Amino acid sequence: MIEFRCLDRGEMGTRPAKLHTPDTPDYRNDADKRIVFKGRRMNELRGEDFWLQWRDVLSEQFYSSASVSSKKNEDVSLKHCVCYGLGNFASCISARYQLAMLLLLLETLQIPVGSCCVYDPAFSVSECNALRELGFDVSAENEEGKRAVSQPTLFYLMHCGKALYNNLLWKNWSPQTLPKIVIIGNSFHGIQERMLQREFERDYSFLSNVIRVCEETSLPCSQRFLDVFNDTALVQFPPGNLNRLADCTWTETSEPLYQHCKDLEIILRDKHC
Repeated sequence: MIEFRCLDRGEMGTRPAKLHTPDTPDYRNDADKRIVFKGRRMNELRGEDFWLQWRDVLSEQFYSSASVSSKKNEDVSLKHCVCYGLGNFASCISARYQLAMLLLLLETLQIPVGSCCVYDPAFSVSECNALRELGFDVSAENEEGKRAVSQPTLFYLMHCGKALYNNLLWKNWSPQTLPKIVIIGNSFHGIQERMLQREFERDYSFLSNVIRVCEETSLPCSQRFLDVFNDTALVQFPPGNLNRLADCTWTETSEPLYQHCKDLEIILRDKHC
């Protein structure tokens, strides 16, 4: 079974200072207490200027109560959400804030919590139970990011590995399907900047091809939350942009194998830690 691992922030670029929260309680042994954080962490984020900027960007483009004329992406009304790689929120304060942000996003975009599927092989049984109590659909299957979509879907992929993004693109590689995908996660341009171009094109060809035509909006964060939300972007795939790619781009659809990748950032199905 594949297992994702959390990226060391050194792999994300300059490592920000750790988030210091001396008043953070220990949630390791009490699943019920883990839910208590929900309102508190969400309210903390609601009071941050950077969240107000996130909300404005999202509301402008997707919020269902906005008039059609004011929505930038009139073809996308998000119905579902998928979250991979959240991490151990029972013991990791950054993961708790990322979970709180996910709940804020679902609230703002009016996506029911029950329409959000979450998966991380690191989740403990009690963490899975806590997520179910919050209303999430907790998956038992590690998909490597290879999830096909049929309806507009938000993918919340905070600090996930490059292969996961590449796999998601591969699984939905058509000019008809990619516009149904909206990603909040690592900046694609940031990924490209941290790699040699020839290796980027060789190992992550779907990322490499789509980066020229995707629409990326940087999502800011405050100094306090750099360790949690650094290098985050809203990534979309407008149909008009995709049509600029050569026809042959869409016919090269071999499943990625990553034969040259020494550090893939995910563990393959036939390997274990």
